[in-house]
Amino acid sequence: MNIVVTGSLEPLIAELRSRGFTVVGPTTRDGAVRFAELSCAAQLPAGRGDEQRPGHYRLTERDDDLVFGFAASPDSAKRYTQPPRQRLSRTRGETMEEIEERAPRIALLGVRSCDLAAIAVQDRVFLGGRHPDPAYRRRREALLLIAVNCAVPGGTCFCVSMGTGPKATTGFDLALTELSGPHRFLVETGSEQGAEIAAALPHRPGTDDDLAAAAEVSRLAATRMGRQVDTEGIQERLAAAHDSPRWAEVASRCLACTNCTMVCPTCFCTTVEDSTDLTGTTAERTEVWDSCFTLDFSEVGGSPLRGSGPARYRQWLTHKFSTWFDQFGTSGCVGCGRCITWCPTGIDVTEELGCIL
Repeated sequence: MNIVVTGSLEPLIAELRSRGFTVVGPTTRDGAVRFAELSCAAQLPAGRGDEQRPGHYRLTERDDDLVFGFAASPDSAKRYTQPPRQRLSRTRGETMEEIEERAPRIALLGVRSCDLAAIAVQDRVFLGGRHPDPAYRRRREALLLIAVNCAVPGGTCFCVSMGTGPKATTGFDLALTELSGPHRFLVETGSEQGAEIAAALPHRPGTDDDLAAAAEVSRLAATRMGRQVDTEGIQERLAAAHDSPRWAEVASRCLACTNCTMVCPTCFCTTVEDSTDLTGTTAERTEVWDSCFTLDFSEVGGSPLRGSGPARYRQWLTHKFSTWFDQFGTSGCVGCGRCITWCPTGIDVTEELGCIL
């Protein structure tokens, strides 16, 4: 079903809140577009854009009132499917109890197609195989996904190369395409729950002109990618490049700061931390995000398995674009470009692949 909602998204936010969802969407905070809880449509970043290139991010002012006139933000859906910190267990004396934290009902507004692809990757990681993650399953089942078809790719985007965008085709409950002249949103339903919510909004049926305008938004976005990657035979080519001198060159610029893995919507590595209270009677175990760029991430016999920068960078890049296929049947990269934008030294993964391959 395709409908058109005119003007503001206030009715949508109000409807979601009335159904018991915490609405989370894009806002401007800390000099960037960040996800945060929304109580009204006025909190959305209307008229704001962004400028992205390697190692560079700046908010900009647009000459229109587009609500979603920006590219991927540093936040992704991963913060809500796999939180940065989650408590696992608590021990008091000799008694240990597992902690099953409640999964909040969250309506995530403004998810891009690359992030929908990343969620699908996480689903394979955490729900597939012999040991599915029950906490992840609870969060996913409580999450309502409202996608936005990208109209303004960033300077570091390459989702077209990875086959993940710019139009959302699956994995959403609702998908919005923002149109101008007059300002309106074409709404596509992707689930029964999404259809119920859409039917409750003030709307009119989508016309052929609306559908054509939405298709043109996606077509133009696909021609405006800031980067591209040749993925033909990339698994075999990366395997053959194991001893490329480029690994050492790029590692000489890498700070091992882990920014790329923290903003990546598919990186899922974690570690555990144990802590006690001041009395020493209660201890908690917490799962936290970790990164394969840290020296002690992989150890054998108490020594780092990958003790050099080149080895750790090679592991990250080849896992994303090659061995992820072997493990999960898909690429670990969705082309969002976050790792390029938020690298403090401006390392460009698409450039490195071009040089290594």
